[in-house]
Amino acid sequence: MILHMKPEPVQVVKGRRDAALRWLVDGIPYLRFLGIEFDRRGDELTAVLPFREDLIGNPALPALHGGATAAFLECASIIELSWATLWEEMESGRIDPTAADMPYPHLPKTIDFAVDYLRPGLPRDAYARARVNRSGRRYASVHVEAWQDNRARPFAQATGHFLMPEDEV
Repeated sequence: MILHMKPEPVQVVKGRRDAALRWLVDGIPYLRFLGIEFDRRGDELTAVLPFREDLIGNPALPALHGGATAAFLECASIIELSWATLWEEMESGRIDPTAADMPYPHLPKTIDFAVDYLRPGLPRDAYARARVNRSGRRYASVHVEAWQDNRARPFAQATGHFLMPEDEV
């Protein structure tokens, strides 16, 4: 006999996914320090770096500091890698990241990260999306682009290689 389970209401699924992303992001104090937020649409994440005056590196232009830009890109990459792993485990029902006893996952470690600064980052909000090019048990490669007013005109991009944690979530 085949039992058909009634699908969960969309708001329940959405709430669980949003709570899981909050749990992942809130576990990294550096994201709060920089003010980085994440917007989720399905399994796709967009990192958001809201503009603040203290992110300006060159007040003569003014332009975002290159270090803040690089950190933004690297954080977007690490969260994308972690989210992809968490998403798979969560959607399959193997884990519940919203459970009170759920241990925080080990995050990917940066092996190298090369940033291309394509134009100055203007004094306004910035957005980034990371794409996992390859993800295996031990190693992952990610490409990330940041833009401000027009996604087709990125102001910075990067490619990073990461050592994946051994104890997957």
